[in-house]
Amino acid sequence: MKKLLYILLGFVSLTLLVGLLLFSLDRSITDDYNAKVYTDIERIPHKKAALVLGTSKYAWGRENLFFNYRIDAAVALYKAGKVDAIVVSGDNGRKEYDEPTNMRDDLIARGVPEEHITLDYAGFRTLDSIVRAKAIFDLDDFIIVSQRFHVLRALYIADKKEIDAIAFEAKNIAGVFGLRVRLREVLARFKAFLDLHIFGTEPKFYGKKVEVIYRY
Repeated sequence: MKKLLYILLGFVSLTLLVGLLLFSLDRSITDDYNAKVYTDIERIPHKKAALVLGTSKYAWGRENLFFNYRIDAAVALYKAGKVDAIVVSGDNGRKEYDEPTNMRDDLIARGVPEEHITLDYAGFRTLDSIVRAKAIFDLDDFIIVSQRFHVLRALYIADKKEIDAIAFEAKNIAGVFGLRVRLREVLARFKAFLDLHIFGTEPKFYGKKVEVIYRY
């Protein structure tokens, strides 16, 4: 009986320790990078390009508001003259699944010229999108576009990869679904920590350089 109790106490202690580590890392990333996230289109400084992080256009048979709000934010940046080009980075690992093309089509429908939109088909993860932005598209000083919980992790990755970036916050989703995504983000930040500091993870693909066409 005592042995079982010790095992149970050990399991509880380990669970609490892991939870504390996850919470501490999550809090640290938020505190360290919050100041680099802008919400006011008038205050954000001009950068040559925006990097829009991908997500699926549809989720559970309906429009994905995370996707829509990211498009809204990118369009706002371009039309306000805050960026001169947009790179859309997402997953196109299967022929029938194409986040970058969906983003491009919606940007064009909202008035962004096609020639100023560049597609990154190998943005399978946030890490891939950030590292490829510099390695493939020659972006080293740009605006990351996504929801706040997401851009904070992206800024953390950029910082550790010595990439200068700021972020523009896309509108978030409230309610149970938004809370669930935020809780999942805690694990995603821990995975980013492991990728950067333990595993030395690199993008799945690099490839040839791609030229970004700017407005001016």
